[in-house]
Amino acid sequence: MRRKVAFKTLGCRLNQFETDSLLTDFYKADYEIVNFTEKADVYIINTCTVTSQSDRKSKTYINQAARNSHNPLVIVTGCLATSQKEYLEDRGDIVYVVENPNKSQLFTLVEAHFTGDILHPFDLKQDLFNFTVAEKSFHTRSMIKIQDGCDNFCSYCIVPFVRGRAVSRPVDDIVHHVQQMVSLGFKEVVLTGVNISRYWYEGTDFEGLLEKIVIIPGDFRVRISSIEPEALGERLVDLFSYEKLCPHLHLCIQSGSDRILQKMARMYTVSDYYALSEKLRRRCPLFNLTTDVIVGFPGETDRDFDETCRVIRDIGFSHVHTFKYSVRKGTRAEKMPDHVHEKIKSERSEIVRKISDENKLKYYTCFIGKRQNVLVEKITRQGFAKGFGEYYLPVEFKSGRNEHNYFAEVVIKELSKATRPFVLSGTRAGISAY
Repeated sequence: MRRKVAFKTLGCRLNQFETDSLLTDFYKADYEIVNFTEKADVYIINTCTVTSQSDRKSKTYINQAARNSHNPLVIVTGCLATSQKEYLEDRGDIVYVVENPNKSQLFTLVEAHFTGDILHPFDLKQDLFNFTVAEKSFHTRSMIKIQDGCDNFCSYCIVPFVRGRAVSRPVDDIVHHVQQMVSLGFKEVVLTGVNISRYWYEGTDFEGLLEKIVIIPGDFRVRISSIEPEALGERLVDLFSYEKLCPHLHLCIQSGSDRILQKMARMYTVSDYYALSEKLRRRCPLFNLTTDVIVGFPGETDRDFDETCRVIRDIGFSHVHTFKYSVRKGTRAEKMPDHVHEKIKSERSEIVRKISDENKLKYYTCFIGKRQNVLVEKITRQGFAKGFGEYYLPVEFKSGRNEHNYFAEVVIKELSKATRPFVLSGTRAGISAY
């Protein structure tokens, strides 16, 4: 009988890329890929530890895997495998704890386990970029890992401790990877890493890498994953003149207060952020900006929070991913005075969520009557095609095709306000009825 393997991925798109690569390794070896809720021989949990909530979710899925079948092979990898390695190894229901540098060799570890060979995660080759090209994927889009680690050491962030120092993937490897994914039929590639704005390899920076990718021939488009506002300027803005590059950035701001940004050890000011957003909107008036915001950072006053709310409204983020500040052991923020009460964090989080919804409604409404080039990712039982336009807005339309992974030009007709999250409804360009 074929062995069964189940995956659960938490956290960032970098984790998603790495899981898709591991999935391909098992798929090529004729493992059956099953849902995480089903019985399996192997459960792989690719964890996140960026917040205490991430820790709890990761542990919930570890517990679920341990209960799913009799003596399953439970493997925990990802950032929690580094930050809480001793705890995980002492649990007794996890067979292997595999840290990020060894993650790409996880399939080798599983095969050795089933053949009776003695192999410890420490024996695995360490290579941050030696991941199999993800021919089999949980996603319509293809993630492309260009960078790992971070040298910034923001005062609240544990990522440099669990992902290591910044390292960039060779340019030629990335370009070849993109070419491979396009040849496999992927229509959208997403550039991802821990701090991709700091990409640097033998004289090529992030903008230089992007220039090489957007001129690759083929029917595909390029999307940039979450990115820091530092080290970005006119060259990046100019690159959005290329049709292949999607006019959307998830540009992390974290706070609208310069005082709090300084306490966070962020490497920009609010005025820097405004200047970059204004340049992007001059290039493309409807340019979609989304962001991350941390509320309740130690010492955040009502005035600091009000400044954050003002910036969110001014810039008009169509979505704000809001985090309540979470203490991460070993970071500088852990020892800062004036920690904010959890109740206040929750109240501020709800205020930001409401502003974000107001922004989203206003921004989405701007697209009624306009055309979007939608990458179809799903066909519902009712015959509706669902996907995202180039501005990263969710769109649905009645489709006459029972397939996905193709581009459709759609005219937006209305905004479905009853659906949360909001969805734009449209019709195929030039087609009024089906």
